[in-house]
Amino acid sequence: MDTNLKIAVLSGKGGTGKTFVASNLAKIANRAVYLDCDVEEPNGHLFLKGPVLEAFDVDLPMPEVNLDLCDNCRKCVDFCAFNALALISGRVKVFDKICHSCGGCKVICPQNAIEEYNKNIGKIERRHYDNVDVYTGILNPGEESGTSIIKKMMTTIPSGYETAIIDSPPGSACIVMDSIEDADYCVLVAEPTTFGAHNLRMVHELTKVFNKPCGAVLNKTNGEEDPSRIYCMDNNVPILLDIPWRKDISDYIAEGSLVVEKDKELSESFAALLERISQEVQK
Repeated sequence: MDTNLKIAVLSGKGGTGKTFVASNLAKIANRAVYLDCDVEEPNGHLFLKGPVLEAFDVDLPMPEVNLDLCDNCRKCVDFCAFNALALISGRVKVFDKICHSCGGCKVICPQNAIEEYNKNIGKIERRHYDNVDVYTGILNPGEESGTSIIKKMMTTIPSGYETAIIDSPPGSACIVMDSIEDADYCVLVAEPTTFGAHNLRMVHELTKVFNKPCGAVLNKTNGEEDPSRIYCMDNNVPILLDIPWRKDISDYIAEGSLVVEKDKELSESFAALLERISQEVQK
């Protein structure tokens, strides 16, 4: 993915306003692409609306054992570091829920008894909203990991965009790491609570592991004591933007509207946020 600026938006948990920040940043940018990597519960398309223009299936190669060729030598079972294969009652069984599709069992089998089939785990949808191309990753219900969907989104998006906004999954698991790997800058969205500060610390620690520059957006602030703000000050995390708690903002979100299209002051604030991030990356 060849863009001038890649911004990942993170939060330690759902409901902090991560998608709210990411979708409005995408709208305020020029020639933007928005990547919804929250593959278990994607909702950016509720704000960046539009019909599905294209859909791409995401498949994983899964091992399948030919029992007529298999001689129960156990080499595939012993090889698998994820215990996705087991020899049970004289038959090799594959547990596809924990298989990582590495292909090693097929390579190591001396009887060539293992073939692979494509298992569909989800899809990627493309929409278009004004100046934004919107890509939504969707994991099929019951699947264990959306890592492959995120990796495909990162590698198959066309080039030529000025800004890429990556709406990362909440938390700090492997799929979050995949979403920020190529980011130039990470925006950490946090609420003004003790729990919010805990989750802010969690994603801040993750950005340090990946050596990514970052700053915080404090959402739903109310002028009272703010543990997230204190965390930022104590840990040299720049506060990029304060978004106050306001009923009209909640109403815009509830109706699926972008605040940058509804409120001039917030539109200017998001434009200033994007400009500051750009300046931080260029330092």
